[in-house]
Amino acid sequence: MLILGTALWGWTIPRARAFTLLDQFYQAGHRQVDAATNYPINKNPGDWRRSEQILEEWVRSHGVRDLEIIMKAGSLNNMRSPEHNLSHSFLLLSLDEYQARFGESLHTFMVHWDNRDDRKQVEGTFQALDEVRRRGLYPGLSGIRHPEHHAALNQKYRLPFRIEIKHNLLHSDYPRYALLQEQASFIAYGINAGGIKLRTGDYRPDSSLKVRGGDTENTHPVIPEIEALIRQANRREERPDISAFYQCGMCFAYHSPAISNMILGCSTEQQLKESLQFYQQLQTFDFRDFYESLLTLHRAHAEAERSI
Repeated sequence: MLILGTALWGWTIPRARAFTLLDQFYQAGHRQVDAATNYPINKNPGDWRRSEQILEEWVRSHGVRDLEIIMKAGSLNNMRSPEHNLSHSFLLLSLDEYQARFGESLHTFMVHWDNRDDRKQVEGTFQALDEVRRRGLYPGLSGIRHPEHHAALNQKYRLPFRIEIKHNLLHSDYPRYALLQEQASFIAYGINAGGIKLRTGDYRPDSSLKVRGGDTENTHPVIPEIEALIRQANRREERPDISAFYQCGMCFAYHSPAISNMILGCSTEQQLKESLQFYQQLQTFDFRDFYESLLTLHRAHAEAERSI
């Protein structure tokens, strides 16, 4: 299942375009949207909570009641800092606010960026997430440094977590969260590995990799390997060709056994249109051989990363 990301709303994606993207996504029959208190994380204090404001404006202006919003809370600024408040009382205040703002469209309430290595402190957060469940919402986790504490505590609370994990060709956090797999569903974000393109000429001035300080002048070292895999995959004439890096990322997430949903971080109407079209192709045609070749590449890179 697809989820529309909002991390760049209010930053490189202005309000009008965010509205258009959500219109397009909604009209295609998709309902889930991923948001967070600290979006966009652009280090501009004036944009603090701007993304959620845009989302609320769209919901209210359209009178929509069947959106399924994932809201992540706990961060105290949008400066990419570790500052957070995950206390029981603060989370319940945040939950009350988001239920008031989004009503029936609030679907999942997640803890965001928990770096604590203190199980007693984490249990206070669990008590708040247990209240999330009692209110008929899904509790969730995102950006957890010590998931082993959450796995141990969940033996007691048995919460049906939805967990957002970075999962792409170059890196996956799934092994760190595997202890939680029996009572959790996993949502993949960062599926395009930060916005990598096959060709340097494809980067726009507002490309996510560029605005986040990544190298867009040089071809990423993994690209030649991926291009070789694409050429091999495109020998299969019974299905559409692979032609872009985002398709590799979507294919990898779609076929990963642990992943139930993927977040699309599209910045333009054309990107979203192409992503929605490719998602239909993934459901129609068999790309598992391509996934297996990508998985082999992923494992090789993961092994190289561990050896550093």
